[in-house]
Amino acid sequence: MKDTPIPFDIVKQKIEASKFSKVGRATIREIVQLVNEIEVATNIKFVRMEMGVPGLEPSKLGIEAEVEALRKGVARIYPMVDGLPELKKEMARFVKNFMNIDVAEKCCIPTVGSMQGGMAAFLLTNRCQKEKDTILFIDPGFPVQKQQVRVLGMKSESFDVYNYRGEKLKDKLESYLSKGNISTIIYSNPNNPSWICFTEKELQIIGQLATQYDVVVIEDLAYFAMDFRKDLSKPGEPPYQVSVANYTDNWLLLISSSKIFSYAGQRIGAMVISNRLFERKYPDLKRFFASDEFGRALIYGAVYALSSGTSHSAQYALAAMLKAANDGKFNFVEVLKEYGERARVMKKLFTENGFKIVYDMDEDKPLADGFYFTISYPELSGEDLIEELIYYGISAISLSITGSDRSEGLRACVSHVQREQFADLEYRLKKFKEHHPVK
Repeated sequence: MKDTPIPFDIVKQKIEASKFSKVGRATIREIVQLVNEIEVATNIKFVRMEMGVPGLEPSKLGIEAEVEALRKGVARIYPMVDGLPELKKEMARFVKNFMNIDVAEKCCIPTVGSMQGGMAAFLLTNRCQKEKDTILFIDPGFPVQKQQVRVLGMKSESFDVYNYRGEKLKDKLESYLSKGNISTIIYSNPNNPSWICFTEKELQIIGQLATQYDVVVIEDLAYFAMDFRKDLSKPGEPPYQVSVANYTDNWLLLISSSKIFSYAGQRIGAMVISNRLFERKYPDLKRFFASDEFGRALIYGAVYALSSGTSHSAQYALAAMLKAANDGKFNFVEVLKEYGERARVMKKLFTENGFKIVYDMDEDKPLADGFYFTISYPELSGEDLIEELIYYGISAISLSITGSDRSEGLRACVSHVQREQFADLEYRLKKFKEHHPVK
């Protein structure tokens, strides 16, 4: 067992020094720090699958637009809290072109990444009606969103959706909504970490129940148009990115530039709110904000209090990238297909060496290859599997921190695994299988 690709004694010493009660229970950032320290100590590069960060070059369209804006002096001027007019225009066009959803420009609000968008959204949606004080997570999901809710001191409930796909979703959702305390439903689609994609039938169920029980749906579209089973790249032409926005007026979208434009470092994204929700008045909002109108309270209450607006120059970058996509001059989806290709190869390497794919189906269809996939290994829990893989120079995170019921599983992100590492990954997986024979 000590004949591991990464020197056993060094890994053991670094794990002990980390003071983790268990490596598999560590947060994403803690795993990052541990692997960084091992790489420095051993001078051996890991196959890093723990953090969902872009692995492609950022769009030059964004860089050039941002540099030009900085040269013109925007750094000295506070941005408008509700956003740059050009950006609002192009975001509304983008939603129409790639989702076939009509939304007013005023309903498109730039945010400091989707992370800030989520925080601002929670501040509003969970305070609209005082009797509704609980957020429902359709899991598995992005762990930091639950951290945000905890930091805000808000209540939450959750369930793993995998066993409630299709028509089963209706009864499961109603079991929560019928209690009358749910203000908000949140999920990601495509899903982080499982990469499941909700079907039109499922989104219709969510939308209809949101209307029936008067709750707001936050749809996190961090991986916009990345279901590569369909060509979602042509502006103004079907098929479109599927969305709950087709089935209810009670929606708020989080759209990020981090993955689709590889522009994560500049922390720029947007909230897009339905026209009707934006203008709706909730008297209970006056407990916290100067206005009872949802959109006004969101902009001048939540967003203003959180950051007083979004990076001025980055707004010019996002506006330029969106405009090029809207005009059909920038096929951002074609660039992103590299992630799907990496996932296809990596999933094959894992399964050939005794691993299983944990979340593998979208109802009756095989899961797409994309930014994430999920793995398990016989006779090992997810928490134990992470610690074992560290000795083989492979890092990931446990599904247990994502709200998944599948404690045997790990989330693997493909973005930072380069094609030249595939041979190394194969060698390490074969060595792992050799050391962990299945009984």
